[in-house]
Parts: sequence; C-alpha cells; structure tokens
Amino acid sequence: MRTLAQTALTLALLAGTLAAQAQSHNAVVDFSNGTQGWEGHWDGLYSNIDTSQGNPVYRTQFTTHNITFVNSSNAAFTGDFSQGGSLSFGIDINVLEMRTPGEELTVPPERDLILELRDYDRAVDGMPYSAVWINLGSLTIGQGWQHMSATIANPLSNTLQAGWHGLGAFDPETGEDVLPEGVSFADILRGVDQIAFTTAKPGWAYNPISFDVMVDNISVSAVPEPATLLLQALGLVTLAGIARRRQAARRA
Repeated sequence: MRTLAQTALTLALLAGTLAAQAQSHNAVVDFSNGTQGWEGHWDGLYSNIDTSQGNPVYRTQFTTHNITFVNSSNAAFTGDFSQGGSLSFGIDINVLEMRTPGEELTVPPERDLILELRDYDRAVDGMPYSAVWINLGSLTIGQGWQHMSATIANPLSNTLQAGWHGLGAFDPETGEDVLPEGVSFADILRGVDQIAFTTAKPGWAYNPISFDVMVDNISVSAVPEPATLLLQALGLVTLAGIARRRQAARRA
C-alpha cells in the first residue's frame, strides 16, 4: 500500500515532469546566437543573419513566388506540444521590399503571413505533410517592424481551434484543404516535425515578386495547465506537512 509520503512524492514528480515538458517549448530566437535552426530560401546565399540594422536579424532577399522561414531541428519549436496548457507563437517582421519586378511604380502587393505546424508522419495521398495553419495578418511595404502572433488555447482539442485550418487532404465536395480523415487537431500538435512562417497561403497561387524581408524574435511559449500546477502544489504541500510532523515527533 502506498504511504502518504509516496503518494505526495508521486504527485510532485508527475507535476514536475509535465511542467518541464511545457517549459521545453519556451524559447525566443533573436539571432544573436546564430539561426538556432531557422532557415529561409537558399540559407547562406539569399537568406542570412544581417547586422546592418544594428541588432542581428534574419533577412531574405530573393525574387520568388513565396518566402518561407522554417525550423525542423530546434526542439523548442518541434515535437509534442500537447503536454502543456495554452501555446503562443510569435514573430517580428519588417517588409523592406515586396514588388513585382518591373512594376516598381505600381501599388505594392500584399501577402498574408501564414503559420503552419507540419507533421510529415501523417502525410497521405502523395501530400508532403499534414498541418494546421492560421493567418497571422497581411504584409506589405511601409509597415515597419510589426509583431504577429497566434495562440492555441487547448492543444488537446480534437476539433480545430478558432482561426485554425487543416491541410493535408481535400474536401471531396468543396475542394478545400482539410486535415486527412481520422487526423485531429490534437494529433498534429502531438507530433510537429516542422514549424513554418510563410507567405504561401493554402489554396492560393502567386506570381513571383521581389522580396526583401527581415524577421526577428521568433518565439514559442507553453503555459502549464492549472491542473499541473495544482498537482505540484498538492504534492509539495503534503511533503511539507509530513516533514513538519516528523520534526514534531522528534521533539516529542
């Protein structure tokens, strides 16, 4: 039979493990210590760390249909995101140039910035991956530095959270991008192989344009669930009570 001390210790260790898993998905990359896994188009050639603005930033200068910043090697931005509470993802971005070559005098185009959480293990029907994605907002020239972010209130939800969409299969009736049959929002969050910030909005096609874009302070934060904190508190309080009783018994 478990003693009270064993139960309390189990609660504290369990809560500590869950809190540590959430803490593993807390990071901010400001490019002062390298890219930490972040890559843009033709990393090292058209995408590099740039210090011309003072603090280091990551900069892509390239003419293409879309630009994408991805990370598949940094454990803070990949893996199992289902163990914590709410999740937040953020990025600072500054568009210096985004025009159609030869049309510099026309009104500059706008592009949406999309955040995708990709799971390559759940790819079906020749698709490269399955993913959930959200539109962070529009980009164009002249906005200066702006912070764009998204929050997932419940990473264990089987249904798509507000503002989020699925990717990896097509609805047979509408032709819209959806998650593959049998794959839930939580399934993707349990096995994120790659995170991407991209101007490639699912379902859209684009002509090539000239990009000059800087990003900085790419972040992820996971907040432990209240139940986890409660477990931790109960375990520690119980252990403290046991210690006080033992001290009182010794004095007696």
